[in-house]
Amino acid sequence: MTDAAEQTSAVSCLYRGEVMHARLLPFRHRFVYRVFSMLVDLDELDTLASRLRFFSRNRFNLFSYFDRDHGTRDGAPVRDWVRDQLRTAGLESLEGRITTHCFPRILGFVFNPLTIYFCHHEDGRLQAILYEVKNTFGQQHCYLIPVEDRQDPAHAIRQSCEKGFYVSPFMEMQSTYRFRVKEPGEKLSILIRQETPEGETLVATHTGRREDLTDTAILKMAALYPLLTLKVVAGIHWEALKLWIKGAVFHERPAEPDHAVSVIGKSSAGQHAA
Repeated sequence: MTDAAEQTSAVSCLYRGEVMHARLLPFRHRFVYRVFSMLVDLDELDTLASRLRFFSRNRFNLFSYFDRDHGTRDGAPVRDWVRDQLRTAGLESLEGRITTHCFPRILGFVFNPLTIYFCHHEDGRLQAILYEVKNTFGQQHCYLIPVEDRQDPAHAIRQSCEKGFYVSPFMEMQSTYRFRVKEPGEKLSILIRQETPEGETLVATHTGRREDLTDTAILKMAALYPLLTLKVVAGIHWEALKLWIKGAVFHERPAEPDHAVSVIGKSSAGQHAA
């Protein structure tokens, strides 16, 4: 008989892979880091926490998910916050599945530069993607972009929006993000291009292969990628130092947006299958 702690979810899982950033202008700078991440059905959080010995919700563990790390960042359930954003944007906000791709807390510490929420209709079709962006100054902003009804789930989703939030001191604000995302399955595929009036400035990817979310897998990831989230923060500052040494232009941090979520209309989302 299979141990309860080793039972797996049909949706929630881990991804083992790589993050790559390539700066193209005004000079080239590239780095690749091996990472792991998790995809969690927000309706399954409590079930996962009760099933798994080394995963908890809103309390310390080897791996954990804290609601206060996301959404309103005050501890309110993230699922309810996402549904509120869908409702405010005039989208379906009933009981469709919402999955989130992010880094977990590891021994109480986490930093998520980008968390992605995949928001589904009740019939299972993907209806919108919410991109939750954080910077190292403790700030956060989100972009909510609807998915076209005709989107083929087997194809990548292409979306775009204007940058409205300060992320890196070495990237100008007058930019456009172009996303190419596949809904996570056996593989994870996220590609982001940042364009400025001078041309394409940055290409970033996060790729990976699925592994079941079990206690054995959690221990394996902890051993293969010790203190991963500390590594993420250290890596951001290390690469920033190298950019500064190379002569990257420093851009002053503007005031935060006066709204927490930018809703991108279908007419401006620039979506098509590929």
